[in-house]
This record gives sequence, C-alpha cells and structure tokens, in this order.
Amino acid sequence: MMAKIGKVADWIGVSAPLVDGEITEVAGIEGAGPGSVVFAMDKETLRRALGSEAGAILANRSLEDSGLPLDPRVFWVEDARYAFSVVGKRLKGRGFEAGVHASAVVGKGVAIGAGARIGPGVVLEDGVVIGNDCNVMARVVVHTGTVLGDRVVVQAGAVLGATGFGYARNPGTGEYLLFPQQGQLIVEDDVEIGANTTIDRGALGETRIGRGTKIDNLVHIGHNCLIGKNVVIAAQTGISGSSVVEDGAILGGQVGIGEHATVGKGVILGGGAGVLSGKKMRGEGEIFWGRPARPLKEYLRDLARLKHR
Repeated sequence: MMAKIGKVADWIGVSAPLVDGEITEVAGIEGAGPGSVVFAMDKETLRRALGSEAGAILANRSLEDSGLPLDPRVFWVEDARYAFSVVGKRLKGRGFEAGVHASAVVGKGVAIGAGARIGPGVVLEDGVVIGNDCNVMARVVVHTGTVLGDRVVVQAGAVLGATGFGYARNPGTGEYLLFPQQGQLIVEDDVEIGANTTIDRGALGETRIGRGTKIDNLVHIGHNCLIGKNVVIAAQTGISGSSVVEDGAILGGQVGIGEHATVGKGVILGGGAGVLSGKKMRGEGEIFWGRPARPLKEYLRDLARLKHR
C-alpha cells in the first residue's frame, strides 16, 4: 500500500510535516529510501535516522530538545515504536484474502464470519464459530465448542479447544478416569495466537482468552483458565488448569503456573518464573522472578546471598 506523508500523520495523530511525498514501507535505518518510514527512541538512533534517506522519521518527543539539527521529515510522537507499528499495520492492510482453502475441513454447523480466511489443511469441527476478519492459518485445528471473536489471528499448527488434562483417580486401583471435558473455549476479539500453541476447552465451564491478548508460539493454556484483556504471554509458557491471569499482565518465556493460581492485574513474571499452585501474585507493575516466583528485589537479594556463600 502507498500513502501520502500527510495521511501517515493522520494515522498517528500528529500535525502534517512540511514535506510532501509518498510512503510505501516501514524499514530499518540502514537501506531506508525516500519511501520508507523509520523510528528512533534515543539520541544516537535519531542521529543515524537524520543521516539516512528515509522519507519520514518517527521520533520520541523527549528527544525534541536533543540539540540535533531540525529536520522537516521528523514526526514527534510519545512512543516512536508504537507509532511505527501503527504505520506498519496501516501500510500492510489486511495482509490476506478472505476465503476457505480447498484443503480445509469444515464440519457441520460451522459459522464463518465475513472477511475471514481459513488456510490450507485447517480443521474446523462441528459447531465452531469463527468471527469476522479472522485469519486462521495452515493446519490449525479448532475443536467443537470453540468460539473465536472478530479479527482473531491463529498461526500455523495451533490447536484450540482440545480436551483438558483432568482425571479422577480410583483410590482402590489407582486407575485414572478422564473427568468430563465438555465445556467451551471462548477467544475474544483481536486476540493473536502463536504457532503450535494449544488452548484447552473448559471441563464443565469455559476457558476464556480476553480481548486483545497476544500469545506467542508453543504456549499451553489448560482447561478452565481465565486470561484477561491485553495480556502478553511469551513462548514456552505453561498455565495449568483453573488459573487466572488478569488484565494487562505480562508473562515472560518459559513461565510455569500451577493450577488454581492467580496472576494479578498488571503483574510481570520474568522469564522462567514458577508460580506454585494456588498462589496469588498481586501488585500492578510488580515484577516477580525465580522458582518459586517472588518479588524481584527479594529474588536478587537471594542470588547475592548465594554468591557470597
């Protein structure tokens, strides 16, 4: 897609600069040309951007008094990285064509919304609901009882709504019997789910992924989990059944969460952190690290003690 520089200014909510031209791409500074948008979040990067041939430069407003030469190509914004992402999304557009690939398997009673794309080898079991403008990529399996909202992105190989890992044990024989797994998986609008991620359906109730949440590759979310809005979950994280992750939480890579645990609103779990079953981690903006996870200051203090033993 191509856009006038003035239109780019509209997209990010700033005044149009004193230059004209057309923008065709977002790019890194090296190799940027007159049709490129680049971004800078520190003084040195801005210096390099000013020396490039980029047609537009998105720069943090905090750099406006950095003493560097004035340049009409610069858009002063609060967060250049976010503004860059906005421009990138606008230039890309939908990025896919709607339709159901000939190799997809679509069960009885499946509802597919307007503008949705169902990729090659996708399996949609009976009764699945796919919202408007969803992009379900190659070889995704969506089991019965799953509902996707609008604009959901599901990358290749993900499995949604599979049977949860819940068993009842015979105390006499030690035999395990599958507890009924007949609930739903509800994925709200604007969720993105990474490649080969698996999310189980509820046992008797539902598993729910809140609006705007972003889930990386190779994540597992167990049955009856409730994941809030705008949560970020990095790769290889595992969340056991019936756990809650509240709005705005951030989970680093390889985080492990036991069953019936709670990660509070805005909590940050560092990579590799382990949350014990039933534990409640609270404090918006609080950072927890380690196994078992504990406040960052406490974790660093423990590391220092170990070092001096």
